[in-house]
Amino acid sequence: MIKIEVNNRLIDAMENETILSALKREGITVPTLCHVEGLLPSGACRMCVVELENTGRLIPSCSFPVQEGMRIKTHSPKAIDARRTIVELLLADHPDDCLYCARNGCCELQKLAENLGVRVRRYTGSRVDYHVDLSSPAIIRTQEKCILCGKCVRICEEIQGVSAIDFAKRGSSAIIATAFNESLNVSSCVSCGQCTAVCPTGALVEHSQIEEVVSALNDPEKIVVIQHAPAVSVSLAEEFGLKPGTDVQGIMTAALRKMGFDRVFDTAFSADVTIMEEASELIERIKSGGPLPLITSCSPAWVKFAETFYPGFLPNISTCKSPQQMLGAIIKSYWVEKEKIDPAKVFSVAVMPCTAKKFEATRPELADAGYAEIDAVLTTRELAKMIRRYGIEFAGLEPEVNDLPFGTRSSAAKLFAGSGGVMEAALRTASNLLTGTDLKQVKIKPARGLEGIKEFKFKIGDLELGCVVLSGLKNARIILDQMKAGRDDIHFIEIMSCPGGCINGGGQPIGVNKENVAARLQALYKIDMGEYTRMSHQNPAVQDLYRDYLGKPNSHKAHELLHTHYEERDILLK
Repeated sequence: MIKIEVNNRLIDAMENETILSALKREGITVPTLCHVEGLLPSGACRMCVVELENTGRLIPSCSFPVQEGMRIKTHSPKAIDARRTIVELLLADHPDDCLYCARNGCCELQKLAENLGVRVRRYTGSRVDYHVDLSSPAIIRTQEKCILCGKCVRICEEIQGVSAIDFAKRGSSAIIATAFNESLNVSSCVSCGQCTAVCPTGALVEHSQIEEVVSALNDPEKIVVIQHAPAVSVSLAEEFGLKPGTDVQGIMTAALRKMGFDRVFDTAFSADVTIMEEASELIERIKSGGPLPLITSCSPAWVKFAETFYPGFLPNISTCKSPQQMLGAIIKSYWVEKEKIDPAKVFSVAVMPCTAKKFEATRPELADAGYAEIDAVLTTRELAKMIRRYGIEFAGLEPEVNDLPFGTRSSAAKLFAGSGGVMEAALRTASNLLTGTDLKQVKIKPARGLEGIKEFKFKIGDLELGCVVLSGLKNARIILDQMKAGRDDIHFIEIMSCPGGCINGGGQPIGVNKENVAARLQALYKIDMGEYTRMSHQNPAVQDLYRDYLGKPNSHKAHELLHTHYEERDILLK
């Protein structure tokens, strides 16, 4: 440990750490725009400058290491004036449309201008009108709102390993763009939305479908049903100032009914169905010598990543649709038949923690029955906006239960929201399918936690499975490249596109830190420990679905309704 003086008081710092890291640990706030926690500092924006008291020099705290005897002023007149100037220069070429911007109220540039008292435009410059890229069903890109902080570029390359965007041109002409500045829909973008979660302005936002949903709710001819993903109930609370990790499922259900949704279903029900199909598929491949390892398919950004970069592994990916699409298909087949409803009158909405789910809902392979299985997808952020629009006092609502028959779930299905949850749920049911008995120890500890790569062996009877849990697409590259090089000891792989899984999805609340994500994950484990039905095959509603409609897992009817296929994608650059 070494001692540094900050704002006239001594604090402890660790050798070789940055000034910003030491300040954060002491609860001292210094603004940043380009800093990404966990990645090497770039020092690009200079918003985090602090003053060295003995020299008067301004240094970037995010990239400057601590030194014994340092005397620092974090908010000296000189440091504040430098930050104000940076904000003013950024605003000189920024559109004045805050009232209409999707990030109004949660824009970091807006907050900095407020905190630094920027009230007069001192600098003006020529503005360039850029084309707004609306080509992606998941993400809208507005170049003129970009402040070149580089966060999106770093997340896309260093965390996701996709590199769909990068800096282009030089000097005052510099922009962030796709290859050849083409539209997102023809780039290598996989729609994961991690860029939208770190963008400090409205340059990258989800392609909102709030207006389509509101229009459907106002249409007396429409029967509007909604499903909510397992991750949403443990993250939505943060949008309303509640403690991170608070499970608000009952309150959320009440809010959805107040908005006018005719039925509120739980995607965790179809997560249980997914496990029935996927666990059966795993056992069948092991017995028949099918393509191994079996790789999960519930993350649409991962599937698109595989289609784009690793098409050789497409036979390994489970043919199961994601829980979102499974429930969409079941609603517009089994449920409408049971309720004697014309499927054309049903408007099916999904609330997801993920922007890629918007892309997934538009895939032509998932509309081969002649209708879209899902008509609109809302992110967690969009749902919060809708709740506010309808004037609902969220925290004051009395909890309500989901509608049947798709409101019952196992706790295993709730684990889907975190990295390792699909693996854990699948192994619980695969063990039953293979041996006819349930696991004595339900908790599968090696699958748990936020590590990007988790490897372990799991025994089912006499069979030992090599299991790998991956989150973050760059981590997927590591294992897939090992298998391309000849590694052959893996039987089952779970891949989630976003680091930590859906609890950290691209559609989750903006400005989330690792502590919030960890709190959400612990909430899932608490739910799992506190419930009686902890395995997907024990869900009575799922048992009813197979008895009354599907027959058995992987039956012809199940394949017709719940399975799909994937194909190699042509992109601008391989």
